[in-house]
Amino acid sequence: MQNLDTKVVCLGTQGVGKTSIVMRYVGKMFSNNVNPTIGASFFTFRMNIENYRVQLQLWDTAGQERFRSMAPMYYRNANAALVVYDITEANSLDLAKDWVKELQQNVEHNIAMCLIGNKSDLDEHRQVTTEEGKEYADSINAIFVETSAKENTGVKEAFLQITQELIKRHKHKLTTMSPDSALSNPAKQGVISLDNRIGPGHLRQRGQGNGDTYITQIPGDMSQSARYDTPPGREKSCCSS
Repeated sequence: MQNLDTKVVCLGTQGVGKTSIVMRYVGKMFSNNVNPTIGASFFTFRMNIENYRVQLQLWDTAGQERFRSMAPMYYRNANAALVVYDITEANSLDLAKDWVKELQQNVEHNIAMCLIGNKSDLDEHRQVTTEEGKEYADSINAIFVETSAKENTGVKEAFLQITQELIKRHKHKLTTMSPDSALSNPAKQGVISLDNRIGPGHLRQRGQGNGDTYITQIPGDMSQSARYDTPPGREKSCCSS
């Protein structure tokens, strides 16, 4: 198997459920009371798929306007973006479109995108139709998934589809690579990194054995951390606040 390291950023306005989606996928948990993200939170998740050992570096960014200027620090060098809106708030889709425009203007490479319509469990309060979300996703060549972090529907599908897209892009990159580049590529050692730059002011610490330690450091004097002592895919407890 080959190792593939990727950076995935989660974007969207405050309250759409970005943190709940990430925590549902990484931590297998959901809480009705989630504190607003300060700056950004960083998690690592590993999966085996299509003969690849994929490591997702997940960046859960703050949706509050006062942290907007910090966003480029987190989506810089990202391979993929999960752009989230709330199906019960039409304005959140407009704001998601603003995030897409910002990515298109400021990210040099063609970043893979997944548009996520969250809170599908509140269908009776829906303001954005599934067709409207899908139509916009198609217009920007993005994956489209509706999710409910609360009911755990669509979340795994969103991460699986974006991971498959990253693998597809990596395979295409290998087929178009020159022989000289292939000789110098880490793939010859079974390790491929789409992006191995974590970002300024942040650290990653790999745990011993099957466990992992995930550390988030926020620029400035604010910091928070989350630790998981069991392998991905098993139930985990989180000590962050």
